[in-house]
Amino acid sequence: MARRRKNDTFEMLWQGLVVLPALGGFALGVNITHSFGVAAVGAGVGAGIGIGILASVKMAQAEKLKRSGINEVDKMSGRQFEKFLGHLFRSMGYTVKVTRESGDYGADLVIEKSGVRIVVQAKRHKNNVGIKAVQEVQASIAHYKAHQGWVVTNSNFTEAAVNLARSNGVRLIGRKELVDMILNKTDKAQVSTNTGRQPTQQAQPVAQPKETICDKCGKQMVLKRSSLGLAYICKGYPACKNVRHVSG
Repeated sequence: MARRRKNDTFEMLWQGLVVLPALGGFALGVNITHSFGVAAVGAGVGAGIGIGILASVKMAQAEKLKRSGINEVDKMSGRQFEKFLGHLFRSMGYTVKVTRESGDYGADLVIEKSGVRIVVQAKRHKNNVGIKAVQEVQASIAHYKAHQGWVVTNSNFTEAAVNLARSNGVRLIGRKELVDMILNKTDKAQVSTNTGRQPTQQAQPVAQPKETICDKCGKQMVLKRSSLGLAYICKGYPACKNVRHVSG
């Protein structure tokens, strides 16, 4: 029921994105030209703008879901979903304990960070999660000596579940918040990878000895910098004009 009402609300908003610009274009056309024909054109333009906005919003939502991988999560078994959440919470800095499949006393995960212990019910569902999950996680708080109880799902929650969770201080994490959590960790990991990359090592010039032997007169040649760069100059200059240029 809660999800149906939520979907009805979104549907009304989508319709408003089309209807309101159309009405605005019609009213503006009548006020300016006093012509219903021109007003109808204005309504068409307004509707077109609304449809364009609607298409952009829906495309952005679809891309967000694709990046999060939530569609793959929807295909998981219940136990796979529990382990997936365990990895997600570990990446968020929690210590995680996955409870036994049977006799879990109402908690699938026990997570802890900064001294705060949280029991988590993981619900990989196609339909809305009901009141039972809230009751189970609330009961498990005392057993695991936890401070908080969460219910996490890839779906959403019934109205009864939302009301009971609110009155008992249980946190409900539905599909939208789960997607945001996944994307937040993915984006941070990418930023960390980019900023943590080791800087490219610049090629260092090969160190040159300060002196060498002139192959023409046998005297020493001294490394000096000239307008043409580094070069060995014979100490016998000007009698010996031997110059040996080097890179650098």
